[in-house]
Amino acid sequence: MKILSFCHGSRASSPLPGFIVFFFTCYVHKMESAKFTVIGAHDPVTAVLGQETVLPCHLSPRMSAANMEVRWFRSQFVSFVHLYRDGKDQNEKQMPEYQGRTELLKAGLTDGNIPLRILNIRQSDEGQYVCFVQDDTFYEETVFELQVAGLGSAPLISIEGHKDGGIRVVCQSSGWYLEPVVLWRDLSGRHLPSLSETKSRGDNNLFGIETALIVKKHSNQNLSCCIRNTVLNQEKESAVYIAVNVTLDPDTAHPNLVLSEDWKSVRWTDMWQRLPNTPERFDTELCVLGCEGFTSGRHCWEVEVEDGQCWAVGVARESVGRKGGISRSPEGGIWAVLRWMGQFQVLTSPVTPLPLSWVPSRTRVCLDCDRGQVTFIGAGDEAPIFTFPPGSVPGGRIRPWFWAGGSRLRLCP
Repeated sequence: MKILSFCHGSRASSPLPGFIVFFFTCYVHKMESAKFTVIGAHDPVTAVLGQETVLPCHLSPRMSAANMEVRWFRSQFVSFVHLYRDGKDQNEKQMPEYQGRTELLKAGLTDGNIPLRILNIRQSDEGQYVCFVQDDTFYEETVFELQVAGLGSAPLISIEGHKDGGIRVVCQSSGWYLEPVVLWRDLSGRHLPSLSETKSRGDNNLFGIETALIVKKHSNQNLSCCIRNTVLNQEKESAVYIAVNVTLDPDTAHPNLVLSEDWKSVRWTDMWQRLPNTPERFDTELCVLGCEGFTSGRHCWEVEVEDGQCWAVGVARESVGRKGGISRSPEGGIWAVLRWMGQFQVLTSPVTPLPLSWVPSRTRVCLDCDRGQVTFIGAGDEAPIFTFPPGSVPGGRIRPWFWAGGSRLRLCP
């Protein structure tokens, strides 16, 4: 309880009655002024970077604060975050960093509710806040903490080649505050040990992280990278499915293509096979699809080229055209790289030429359904070939796609 004025007693005829009058005058004045307490948050309030938050504050007992002074400040009384006085907001001397970012929510003002909304939360907003309320000669206040946290980007998983008898997989993310916790998990939720973990802090004071692990042969090759903000108790996660067991779909193969018994390789022949001309089968282009179709997650497989200079590998929509001439392009539902005689190109529209020195004998195709992205990597030297950027591949079922124009293609184990 805090009183801003002094008590002054009347001059009395004797010392004792004068003292009594003085005492009761002060006591009554004190009782009239001591009308409320200010109640805020007992625990720290957590706010998310870039979003808005509301700092709670109210009077007890409930009463109107419409004619009171409500001052929100931090370390210094005169440097205010927000000031309401004389029935309106006073913005003239507001701290510059809060200008245009604060609002005293007045819907419950007559009931003693005086919360403050802060927009576009910044790291500098973190710290102590005071809710101060004054009515005539009496005032009260409450103090509490604002804690700031931020969710970073969704983890980006990349496969960076063979190492120590397995495949090195890297997970990267940025824009976290405070420092996040990183976990690798298999599909059953079991934690997997990481090979390395590096955290850095940029000029914006936000954390970036890179972590890697080795996926061994015959181990669980379906895994996810999870990054958690422990303050917000929220996380972002991405999954990867390595060495997908892709097989070729004989019901889609052009009649001039011969598949192996295990559906792992395809070769061109000049002999037209008498096969049912079903709606699923390509009848003009020397194409075949994979049996598997993917709608979510990240999937990778490798294709080896044998004895031939005319081939293409990539992915296609489930609904890709099968009859007559087809458009080997994203507009036609195909995202692929093509080797045609003396040329190596990406089947963009128009095509993107690539150096012949980049032609691999073994190509890794990585489909990220969640990002709508396809990446091609030379599986021998791990050299990147081309990436269709995020959003290039629309939603829906996507299948591996192969064109064997005089070559033999083999799916690697």
